[in-house]
Amino acid sequence: MTESLNAEIFTWSGHGGLPRFDKIQVSDFKPAFQAAFEAHDREIDAIADNPETPSFSNTITALEVAGDELSRVSSLFWNRAGAHTDPDVQALEREIAPRMSRHYSRIGMNAALFARIDALWEQRATLGLDREEMRVLERHWKGFVKSGAKLPKADQSRLADINEKLAGLGARFGQNVLADEKNWSLLLQSPEELAGLPEFLLGAMREVAGERGAEGKFVVTLSRSIIEPFLTFSSNRRLREEAFRAWVARGANGGETDNRAIMTEMLRLRNEKARLLGYENYASLKLDDTMAKSPAAVNGLLRQVWEKAVARAREEEEDLHALARRDGQNHEIMPWDWRFYAEKLRAERFDFSEAELKPYLQLEMILKACFDVAERIFGITAREVKGVVAYHPDVRTFEILDSSGSVKALFLGDYFARPSKRSGAWMSAFQSQHRLPLKNGAIGEMPIIYNVCNFAKPAEGQPALLSLDDARTLFHEFGHALHGMLSNVRYPSVSGTSVSRDFVELPSQLYEHWLTVPEILSRYALHEKTGEPMPQALLDKVLAARTFNAGFATVEFTSSALVDMAFHTMDPPDDPMAVQNAVLTEIGMPRSITMRHASPHFQHVFAGDGYSAGYYSYMWSEVLDADAFSAFQETGNAFDPAIARRLADHIYSVGGSVDPEEAYKAFRGKLPSPEAMLVKKGLAA
Repeated sequence: MTESLNAEIFTWSGHGGLPRFDKIQVSDFKPAFQAAFEAHDREIDAIADNPETPSFSNTITALEVAGDELSRVSSLFWNRAGAHTDPDVQALEREIAPRMSRHYSRIGMNAALFARIDALWEQRATLGLDREEMRVLERHWKGFVKSGAKLPKADQSRLADINEKLAGLGARFGQNVLADEKNWSLLLQSPEELAGLPEFLLGAMREVAGERGAEGKFVVTLSRSIIEPFLTFSSNRRLREEAFRAWVARGANGGETDNRAIMTEMLRLRNEKARLLGYENYASLKLDDTMAKSPAAVNGLLRQVWEKAVARAREEEEDLHALARRDGQNHEIMPWDWRFYAEKLRAERFDFSEAELKPYLQLEMILKACFDVAERIFGITAREVKGVVAYHPDVRTFEILDSSGSVKALFLGDYFARPSKRSGAWMSAFQSQHRLPLKNGAIGEMPIIYNVCNFAKPAEGQPALLSLDDARTLFHEFGHALHGMLSNVRYPSVSGTSVSRDFVELPSQLYEHWLTVPEILSRYALHEKTGEPMPQALLDKVLAARTFNAGFATVEFTSSALVDMAFHTMDPPDDPMAVQNAVLTEIGMPRSITMRHASPHFQHVFAGDGYSAGYYSYMWSEVLDADAFSAFQETGNAFDPAIARRLADHIYSVGGSVDPEEAYKAFRGKLPSPEAMLVKKGLAA
């Protein structure tokens, strides 16, 4: 490293090994990336050109620990790009994303390096490898093959070009969605405009207005934590429609931020990539090493669920229409009406409303509930560390302690929406757990995990209040965090969440179940003003309403997953929006419901490659999580110690070191069928 580089980017000297975020400037990233790319290239060349006979140690283990500098600068930069960006970061993202792709393409097509890996793969049965080592070898070999290692030179060059272009397009797609979210707002102030809005929402809108220089007024934004409650409670139908149309139009507003041409190009390039690698289509490429295995299996599950979901949704729509007519409104139920009338119907049918529930769901208490569940199931505790400077003042730092009181992991929580943060919620890692010796003399690394959410920030001195969906999101993302923090493997490439896409959501979706365990809600759902626990009668109503509106929610999701699969199983379309519309027409999408993620802002699928041909995986994992929680229910104890131990040993700690089917069967004794999931959703008896 040259003296001009900021060493803090590579050698983290903050609390417990955290980065010193306060010492790292945006201007540090570009030279740091350059130095890290060069250092990684030298390490790769040393492995590829090693004159010794290939061995697991001098090839695979060496690859596992190579590139530490690049991992560190990358984790810092992509954190900034997603959670606290600015124009300088975005400009660098557009430059770095394709360069990163080019760098890894060169490694994946290094003939000498692949020859060593291929030789080990051919001899794998004679190498005396244990199960984790065999999985690591398989992951490297398959990764190189899918990177084009076996292709002719000309095809390798074309594949590298495709990957580079896709990386740049994905970065632009996500930035365009963020720009559309930032650039739209709705300023309200008259009683007519504010009609129906509860105090918790008015407070959040007032806070946003103040941040935007509109003191004393109220602002609706496209942050889900504001737009969804606005659509739920606003009795001004004209404003609901205006806000809803802006929400669903993200990425499709024309001009520089329009994503439709980007989608067309990405689908064309993905299809070409799949064909180069010998696959019929991109979905077949992506599903090759998942539990589902094939597009046919995915579509089979989605269609099975769709039929039940759309039938239920039509019944729900009829109920909403009857309620609207009773209120003197004879209009058709449109997408901007659904949440409004569904909330009215829920309040009537179950005798409670979201506004009544929300004062009992304080962020601080739900976070404590998350930690309490983790202690009961996994024997770990969380201790907040004050005064640690993170990448934004809102970010909180926790030490995660094992049963002996030793620090097992660091956890950072970033919970409030802001214009510099992309929408949604996610888990990621600054550092993943492993036990390999490193060149700096350390033996292994402790996981440093973070969660990002987009809850509405309260006024100074007021508690942050969550919806029930917000609270589920908090539990969901902490479930992902636990998957990273409880990891106990030797090799970084199989650490934590490094598992197949349709298995990675199991630990997170399973963890959501404990939010509504009565023992947890009764202890942590405390009223913001009185501190009194949620009344038993209200708790009973909440639990009784768990499957209310299930048809709507499942239709929203399943339609998005079916469109994703259609995009990636057909020849690349000239007009992806025509494909989206054709799919929705063919499956009988109700006019009253829209996809959860319309394609021009479908970031799971287009802002990178993570969930492309993989959005279905939430439902695939839901089949697993419903069955997994049944293991606890069958004992009559949601915290049964023996089941909890099996869960830790076979699901949360093994990462990708075990085949997911084997891991699940080791925990449960069998693979599940969809029935438990359909019952959980209220779509089957």
